[in-house]
Amino acid sequence: MWLLYQFPLCPFSRKIRLLLSEKNIPFELMREDPWVGSDLFYNLNPAGRTPVIVNQDKHLTIPDSRAIAEYFEETVDRNPMINGSAAQRAEIRRLVALFDENFYTDVTAPLLSERMKKRILRQPPDSGALRNAMKMAHGHLDYLDWLIDNRPWVAGSTMSLADLAAAAQISVADYLGGIDWTGHEQTRGWYAVFKSRPSFRPLLTERMDVIKPPAHYALLDG
Repeated sequence: MWLLYQFPLCPFSRKIRLLLSEKNIPFELMREDPWVGSDLFYNLNPAGRTPVIVNQDKHLTIPDSRAIAEYFEETVDRNPMINGSAAQRAEIRRLVALFDENFYTDVTAPLLSERMKKRILRQPPDSGALRNAMKMAHGHLDYLDWLIDNRPWVAGSTMSLADLAAAAQISVADYLGGIDWTGHEQTRGWYAVFKSRPSFRPLLTERMDVIKPPAHYALLDG
């Protein structure tokens, strides 16, 4: 059995949860809160970041969401998420990097810091940082709108790891109230389809003690 060490609002953990579910790979969740920093977890990943996946029977431990995704793409034939020609695979990887790096840095990370971490530490949020994160979210959603206008899915004709990466980041930002869907009907429609997939439903039911999502968060057409 695969054990996935993850944090519910870690977008990289969510990306791997979606991937495993789409590929029908059984796994068990092991919660790892980022502010705890247990010795056990640092032994699994010296970088101290989620996700990490472990299979004791295989004597295998893999940290880092992109390394995990590539491993399962190479070892499990079902429902490939990095597929097509060399150019198509490169486009998928480009977009995964865009969401993992740019969207996370611009939008998800500041929202997590201001709306969750500071609440845990009982510090007031920086309203300027929140406004800037939401402004940056509009720019990223504009680009997603353009992609979806020109392609059936984010990276091309079929669902791919790029869709999973985008949906994972957006889902965390949306939970934290950082997404204004006004003017983004293309992305909102794509995301509504994604929210209805069986792989996504468990994410919509999870709640954090320190912060609750907006009312529309779990609505399939919200």
